[in-house]
Amino acid sequence: MNMPILTIIVPCYNEEEVLEDTIDQLTSNLSEMIMENLISEKSKILFVDDGSKDSTWHLIYKASLINEMVKGLKLSRNAGHQNALLAGLFSAKEASDCMVTIDADLQDDILAMKEMVRKFNEGYEVVYGVRSSRESDTFFKRFTAEGFYKLMDKLGVKLVFNHADFRLMGKRAVEELEQFAESNMFLRGIVPLIGFNSTAVYYERKERLAGETKYPLRKMLAFAFDGITSFSVTPIRFVMLIGCLSFFVSLVFGLYFLTLKLFGNTELGWTSLITSIWLIGGLQLIALGLVGEYIGKIYKETKRRPKYIIDVDLFNLPVSRKLMNMEGADYESIVETRKLSENN
Repeated sequence: MNMPILTIIVPCYNEEEVLEDTIDQLTSNLSEMIMENLISEKSKILFVDDGSKDSTWHLIYKASLINEMVKGLKLSRNAGHQNALLAGLFSAKEASDCMVTIDADLQDDILAMKEMVRKFNEGYEVVYGVRSSRESDTFFKRFTAEGFYKLMDKLGVKLVFNHADFRLMGKRAVEELEQFAESNMFLRGIVPLIGFNSTAVYYERKERLAGETKYPLRKMLAFAFDGITSFSVTPIRFVMLIGCLSFFVSLVFGLYFLTLKLFGNTELGWTSLITSIWLIGGLQLIALGLVGEYIGKIYKETKRRPKYIIDVDLFNLPVSRKLMNMEGADYESIVETRKLSENN
C-alpha cells in the first residue's frame, strides 16, 4: 500500500511566543511518522499566518528556508480562525492525500495524529480528535462548553461532542467541503454534513505552551452564537413562541384590568401596566435583534465576497534552491522573484 502524503495545517495569529517550539515538535512528530512508514516522506507542515501583527510570518518564512518540511501561507489580512483553516486545507489538497488541522498552541495532543493516520489507512475519510475529559478546564469553561454542545443538539445541529478543530480529513472530504460556498463557515457543524465514513480518536488536552488564548469569553460567545444562527432557525421560532405566550398573557391581564375598572380600582393596575410595557418592549427589542442577525447573515451571503485573500503561498510556489542558498535572501526579494516568475 502506498503511504499517504500528510499535510498538517496550523492556523497562526500572533503566535511568536510558541511558534518555534511548535515547529520543533511538529517536525519531530512528522519525522517519526515517516520513519514508522505511516506517511510519505513528501508530507509537510503548512503554517497559515492569519494577518498576524507580530513576527509570526517572519518565523514561518525563516523556518521554511532551513526546514524542507515547513511551508507557509500568508493571508493579506486577518480573516478569522475558520477561514484560515479553509485557506490551508484548500491550498494543500492537491498535493495531499490527507490533512490534519491543529492549533498552534499544541494543546491538542500531536501524538494522536499517528492514530488518526492509521484510521485513515483503514478507510475512514474523516477522523475527529475528541477530548476524553475536560478536567483541565475551569468550572465555568467546562460548564459553558458542555452546555453549548447540548444546546446545539437540542436545536437539531449534530456536532461531535467535545470536538473542536483538531481533525483529519481525506482529500475527497476536503474537495466536498469546498462545495459549501456560504460565507459563514462553522466547520464543526459543516464537516459532519459531508457524510463520509468517520470515526474519533480520544486524547487528553494539555495546557497552552505560552502566550494568551485567542478565544477570550467575548469571542467564545460570538463564535457560539454564530454557530447557532448558521445552522438553526429555532431561535426565531422560539421568539415567535414567546410572542404567542405574551399575547395570551396580555389577554389575561386585559380581563384583570377590565375587572378593576368596573369596580373603580384602576389605580391598582399601574405597577402591572408599567411592568408589562417594559417586558413587552424588551421582548420586541430582543426579537428585532435576533431577526436582524439572520438578515445580516443573508446580506453577507448575497455579497459573495472571498473568505480570504492569499498574499504569499510558499506551499504551491516553493522557494527555488538557488534563492534559498543566497546569503542574506529576504522576504521582499523572494516575493519579487515570485512575481516575476508568475508574469513570465
